[in-house]
Amino acid sequence: MSAISIGQAVVLGAVEGVTEFLPVSSTGHLKIAEGLMGIPVDDKAVVGFSAVIQVGAIAAALVYFGKDIVRIVGAWFRGLGNREGRYHHDYKFAWWVIYATIPIVVVGLAAKPLIEGPLASLWVVAGSLIVGSGVMWAADQMGRHKRGEDDTSLKDAMWVGCSQILALLFPGFSRSGATMSTGLILDLERVAATRLSFFLGIPALTGAGIYELKDAMGSGAAVLPLAIGTVVSFAVAYASISWLLKFVAKHSFNSFVIYRILVGVLLFGLLGMGILS
Repeated sequence: MSAISIGQAVVLGAVEGVTEFLPVSSTGHLKIAEGLMGIPVDDKAVVGFSAVIQVGAIAAALVYFGKDIVRIVGAWFRGLGNREGRYHHDYKFAWWVIYATIPIVVVGLAAKPLIEGPLASLWVVAGSLIVGSGVMWAADQMGRHKRGEDDTSLKDAMWVGCSQILALLFPGFSRSGATMSTGLILDLERVAATRLSFFLGIPALTGAGIYELKDAMGSGAAVLPLAIGTVVSFAVAYASISWLLKFVAKHSFNSFVIYRILVGVLLFGLLGMGILS
């Protein structure tokens, strides 16, 4: 971890920013980038670094959706003190985000040794990229895309929230890919599924970054590369969010499916030839 240079931090920050919210697996791409640069992907401090620079991407989401978040949080506080306010959709939605975050927190803490150990393998990443592509393609075909954001329910939030566990256990599956696919299976419109994925990802990923901060800082990591990686992640993620919402409004997820399969096959090839280990 202490050997990560400023240049490597910039690269990893850019990779994190581009891929965090696209359904292509930020964890998978970070591990590939780390492997190509000779950084040990299963080192606890490296895992901590990856989690911390995620905070930059999450901060971008907080800024981009700032008005929505303020509205939802405001409705939640008003509902706590006003019975009539509890019937408002934003008040309910705030509670749904809280409830839907609990499963991934429980599994994340319970399975931490596996997540940072055997499941951090690049072989797992490659397989998950390809399997996740099949799930994403099937969901896009199955979904009727008829329900908007205002039509979401607690059931929707819980299913989408629980689907995040797939990406937690199988890096390469993609948190965004899993949550968006689940939203599509529930017949949400692509934009509604994408926005729900964003809102449910904010508390989980922020919590992960804060939790891993001690490992990143306690490993002797230089503060400057860590800070630079986080700033780059923020800037690139903000642009990525804006692009993705415009893209899904007019296009299917097929381009992401094809890209994921190509990356998965390429990764299997690199591992098989011993270029990556």
